[in-house]
Amino acid sequence: QVQLVESGGGLVQAGGSLRLSCAASGSIFSITAMRWHRQAPGKQRELVAIITNSGSTNYADSVKGRFTISTDNAKRTGYLQMNSLKPEDTAVYYCNADVKITRLSRPNEYWGQGTQVTVSS
Repeated sequence: QVQLVESGGGLVQAGGSLRLSCAASGSIFSITAMRWHRQAPGKQRELVAIITNSGSTNYADSVKGRFTISTDNAKRTGYLQMNSLKPEDTAVYYCNADVKITRLSRPNEYWGQGTQVTVSS
């Protein structure tokens, strides 16, 4: 069983910063990719950022230059550093990871429970 637990959300003023964390635990051999998604009220969930185990990253156009995704493999934790936050960044942020439980197994996808980020104007 694999669990992902997000933390670090909260209320911040526009222009401020937050760092979200996603801690993975359980029967983990490796994490092949980690993503951050967000869902604002009344809107579809959208992919914000992705990082692969090779270190390759990609970002939604709306957050490029402001958000940075990273991982600490030793801690099995992913991060989303969010700077220059805007009210339109307000959403529930979810982490999502592709996890192998053995060397030969295919990766399975897991989701965290989400953390609320609210940016006031």
